[in-house]
This record gives sequence, structure tokens and C-alpha cells, in this order.
Amino acid sequence: MQKSVLLINDMAGYGKVALSAMIPLLSHMQCEIFNLPTALVSNTLDYGKFDILETTDYMRNSLKVWDELGFSFDAVSTGFLVSAEQTRLVADYCHQAKSKGALIFVDPIMGDDGHLYNGVGEETIKYMRSMCSVADVIVPNMTEATFLADKYQEKASLTVAEAKDLLFTLREIGSANVIVTSAKVDGKHATLVLENNCEEVQYLPYTEIPVRFPGTGDIFSSVLIGKYLKGRSLIESTQAAMDTVVKLISLNIDNKDKYKGIPLEQYLEDL
Repeated sequence: MQKSVLLINDMAGYGKVALSAMIPLLSHMQCEIFNLPTALVSNTLDYGKFDILETTDYMRNSLKVWDELGFSFDAVSTGFLVSAEQTRLVADYCHQAKSKGALIFVDPIMGDDGHLYNGVGEETIKYMRSMCSVADVIVPNMTEATFLADKYQEKASLTVAEAKDLLFTLREIGSANVIVTSAKVDGKHATLVLENNCEEVQYLPYTEIPVRFPGTGDIFSSVLIGKYLKGRSLIESTQAAMDTVVKLISLNIDNKDKYKGIPLEQYLEDL
């Protein structure tokens, strides 16, 4: 049976990130896709110059109309949220959607490479914790995970014991399942997975490719969600997401303008 998915994320006019990456991928994976843009962004932020139009009022009004029309979804995926006010709005909506049976996937986008993004402060971290508390699956990168858990921000690599402590702390916030990407444990790169009711962290190793494309996290989330909604296990879905990201990066490693992200539509039939 086809699953309906609401994507709550930003829309870039120039660049394959967020909604412009997730919509084609999840549609190709036979999901029925709907979207609620959190912001209209002129282009990917990597170019250094950009314009952002926040859409909080539009979101609030849209959700009210949808509620009056009785719209519902099998799953909700949240990504970039512009403000604390917007985060509160989305968290409240996710609480309501979950009470009606929706699966909630949260990518708590706040930072990378050990630092929070410009404009992201302590209040945003607090509200992202609220988002994570209602989630069925959260997918922070290592930077976001350490800020959410308020631990290990200065460490480039964790010990096995520290990694386990980090993921259990994140699960205590409220999410049933925790996936941490871009992790480094005992000097080795891995995606970390802590499943619901499981007492052991699972490590999915990978070899880092020394190149950066914006939007790879959105590709990862899309494949994860698509596979999981088709009945694959969390570990299988996570590995499929990792394999897809590696494949797409490898195929595009020589692209001159990497700031645009990966032109993924031309590879859909191969995924």
C-alpha cells in the first residue's frame, strides 16, 4: 500500500537540497508526497550569499486549513526550521499527527563540523529536543547529536563507551530510535544506530570520501524513510541510505560546481 508522507523542510530555488532533493527521491520510491516549506531560499548557503523568506505564517494557516479539511499522513519528516516559533508550531503538529498514528522522522538540522549554524542558539537546541521527544526516528549528525545531548562537543572522536552514552542520552530525550551520522568512534567513521528496546549500539562503518556536497543528508533521510516505510528494518534502511549517498557522491565527485548539490534525478533509475 502506498504511504503518504508530509515533508516539512525548506525549498531552495537553486540547488538540490531539502525539498528539491527529497520530493523526487521519495516519489520515485512510490511514496505519495506532500510538502510544507519552512522557508524559501534563493540558493544553497554554500555560495555565501543568499536570501531567505520565512514562511511561518503560511505554515500556521496551511495547517489550520488542513485540519479543517481532515488531511492526515502516514509519516511526517521534519528538517530545517527557521526559528524557535516555527519549531514550536511544527512540534505541536507532530504531537497531534503522532496521536493519529503517523510515524515521525526528525532531522534536527542545527550545525555541522563541531559548530552550530549562524543564528542557531540555545533556544533552538531546546526546541529541537522537544521535536526529538515526539519522534519515532531521529537522524542528527555528530555535531547535532552532541548539542542535543549536551555532551562531548569538543571531541573529534569518541570512545565506544562515550558513543553508547551519547546515543542512550538521545534516546532518553524521547525518540524510540536514534541514528547518528558522520560519527567517529575510536578513530573510525561509522553511522551509529540504537533501535527501540535494544541495549546495544550498532556500528555501520564507512570510508569517508573527502568531498562536500550540500543535500547529502536529505538524500540519506529520503532513502531511509522510503525503505523503512516499505517494511525494511531500521538497520537495512540505514545501510541502504549510506550506500546510496556513497554511490551518488562517487558518480559526481568531479562536478565543477559542487555547491549545487547532486543532480539526482538523472540517477533515479539506478538507485
